[in-house]
Amino acid sequence: MEQQGNGASSFTSAVSLHKLGVSSIPQRYVLPPSQRPHLPLSTTLPIIDLSTLRDQSLVSRSTINEIRIACKEIGCFQVINHGIDQSVMDEALEVSTQFFNLPSAEKMRLFSEDVHKPVRYGTSLNQARDEVYCWRDFIKHYSHPISDWIHMWPSNPSNYRKSMGKYVKAVQILQNQLLEMIFESLGLNRSYLHEEINGGSQTLAVNCYPACPEPGLTLGIHPHSDYGSITVLLQTRSGLEIKDKNNNWTSVPFVEGALVVQLGDQMEVMSNGQYKSVIHRATVNGDEKRFSIASLHSFAMDRKMGPAVELVDDQHPKSYKEFCFREFLDFISCNDITKGRFVDTLKLNKL
Repeated sequence: MEQQGNGASSFTSAVSLHKLGVSSIPQRYVLPPSQRPHLPLSTTLPIIDLSTLRDQSLVSRSTINEIRIACKEIGCFQVINHGIDQSVMDEALEVSTQFFNLPSAEKMRLFSEDVHKPVRYGTSLNQARDEVYCWRDFIKHYSHPISDWIHMWPSNPSNYRKSMGKYVKAVQILQNQLLEMIFESLGLNRSYLHEEINGGSQTLAVNCYPACPEPGLTLGIHPHSDYGSITVLLQTRSGLEIKDKNNNWTSVPFVEGALVVQLGDQMEVMSNGQYKSVIHRATVNGDEKRFSIASLHSFAMDRKMGPAVELVDDQHPKSYKEFCFREFLDFISCNDITKGRFVDTLKLNKL
């Protein structure tokens, strides 16, 4: 087993603690009482049917309006009939399970505390910076264009690259379609920033949240918003919670076969604040583990982006500074994100 401490030589994962059968969680996982999860409110998150996506000309005005309302009111919605075969999603989740079941020494070959690494295995959120750990292990890897990165992905399990690669290609197509509809919902051209999107980045975060002996004292991941434009989430069970406009935590229902779409900081900035990135967290369960695969779409590493000029006028002055993906990585490498959000550092009029 990995041991507690700093660096690869003295590392403890949540999966290892679960396998040991600990009856209580180590102190480093225990949140202050005010930050612990409480019974969330239930919510009816919009479920948007994308069955007309196969013919872009048939995407109805009502579907675009559903997306507009969901983005403006919540920053999050679920999609069904999204075009990704259930077998492709199931195989991606299966190799995720197999990866986290590997011996620790095998997974540690990919361990890194460097958030700039294109492929890295780790625990918590940013193990080197977190004051309180998250009950979560992960493998993250860059994924677009897939030909540039797939050779760096885990080679064990032997079918990881093939099965995860199928899902990555399918979700990249879906993300592009979703972005076109979101742009249209803002009154922008569907092909807005088309080249930048095709040349952008896709990061896959594959997460394992083991069963936890004291789920009321900790979280699977701390409250945060994603840095990118949109995140598409595949999950095996409920556990995701989002913060609503009244600052209440609400549980996202698990819908078999559906994918969760979350707006990120880039979309908030690009929309000049019309849409907000969604603050979310993951809770853990005392009896069941949960797996999720988050596909985060972003613009290219050093591509600066700011509010769309079409959405800035005298009545709606520019509200955010420009930024790029690398600046976000620099921010999280030096800061505990539970203490402040990156997007807040970009706001021009904070009063």
